[in-house]
Amino acid sequence: MKNTLAGAVNTGLGQRFCSVRQQTEVLCEPLTPEDMMVQASAEASPPKWHLAHTTWFFETFLLSEFLPEYRPFDPEFHWLFNSYYNSVSEQPVKKLRGSFSRPSLVEILAYRRYVNAAMEKLMEGSIPDEAERRVALGLHHEQQHQELLAYDIKNAFWSNPLHPAYHEAKLPVSGAAQLVAWIGHEGGLVEIGYGGNGFCFDNEQPRHKVYLKPFELASRLATCGEYLDFMRDGGYERSELWLSDGWDMVKAQGWRAPLYWFEEDGDWRVFTLRGAAALGGMLATPVCHVSYYEADAFARWAGKRLPVEAEWETAAAELAVNGNLLESEVLHPMAAMERSGPQQMFGDVWEWTASAYLGYPGYAALPGALGEYNGKFMSNQMVLRGGSAVTPQSHIRSTYRNFFSPASRWQFSGVRLANRQQ
Repeated sequence: MKNTLAGAVNTGLGQRFCSVRQQTEVLCEPLTPEDMMVQASAEASPPKWHLAHTTWFFETFLLSEFLPEYRPFDPEFHWLFNSYYNSVSEQPVKKLRGSFSRPSLVEILAYRRYVNAAMEKLMEGSIPDEAERRVALGLHHEQQHQELLAYDIKNAFWSNPLHPAYHEAKLPVSGAAQLVAWIGHEGGLVEIGYGGNGFCFDNEQPRHKVYLKPFELASRLATCGEYLDFMRDGGYERSELWLSDGWDMVKAQGWRAPLYWFEEDGDWRVFTLRGAAALGGMLATPVCHVSYYEADAFARWAGKRLPVEAEWETAAAELAVNGNLLESEVLHPMAAMERSGPQQMFGDVWEWTASAYLGYPGYAALPGALGEYNGKFMSNQMVLRGGSAVTPQSHIRSTYRNFFSPASRWQFSGVRLANRQQ
């Protein structure tokens, strides 16, 4: 796929704009035009739609307001590529996005070139503070869609009976699992939430005080081998381990293993973005693609619990943001390194917490249509922390709050255990 940026912008913000926009297209390079249309489940979207929607964001919230001479590429795109901003326009039903054979991929790429050129023009000189804030928001929005692209590509290739690999190289060899250490924290009155001067989403603020009892977190993520022990001990047959809604999901969906695990000739295998691999060679790697219900049941089986998000953030607050993230190009969780201290706090898998996704005390959504970005989803969702193997490094931080419904498991989600009562 050819670069759709016409030229370079010299400002720091402009250079970041170019970098992020190019990264989205790099992720699509291994895909065929046919791949770009596939929507394998109702919660996924076709890659072609991601290319268009992330472009729509800049056209709708920046160019239409801050570039007076701007004319839309196609007026129909205003509603066609809207996701859920009801105050902007009506939008097509999400589960039908895969039926959009038109506009073509060629047109979508032309749309990106057109909007990129207009954005470069907007950023040539000084821009209002509000416009600069929206550019930053748009870039983080696009990075979210880069991660969603990875989810959706994996889901599409898994649904294909040929189970093709997105990346042809094999996964790196994993060693033995490291012993778990329990890292204690004294608790007390702590502050959580974003308090810096850089970018954050509105749901990360305001910074506020929380009281925590002393707690302990596992030094690493729960592994596939440990989760296999849970399965072999009847984890999916023992109703006493499950929340009521979770047990209903087990029965209704026929869950008996994490998503993308399957049996072949009597052995478990795992489908990854690098193709299928034997579970036997992945036992030390973090278990991935489990729902909140599965994570909670596993924790209960282990005699532990899931941490609340304030515990997780307190433990991660002083750590550097590095780990197995998108830039590592592994595209799958990897085993913990042999070293002391907390490991895998950033990258590998999003970590389910026991916290419902709600606004912090004093939370206020952004004004206007952008207020629909986070606030209206604060119902029936659980918080995840830490990023995954397909999260861009510049997108994640210790205060970042991801959220999904408790039954969802198509995202790269896993488990870090907390001790019950110290």
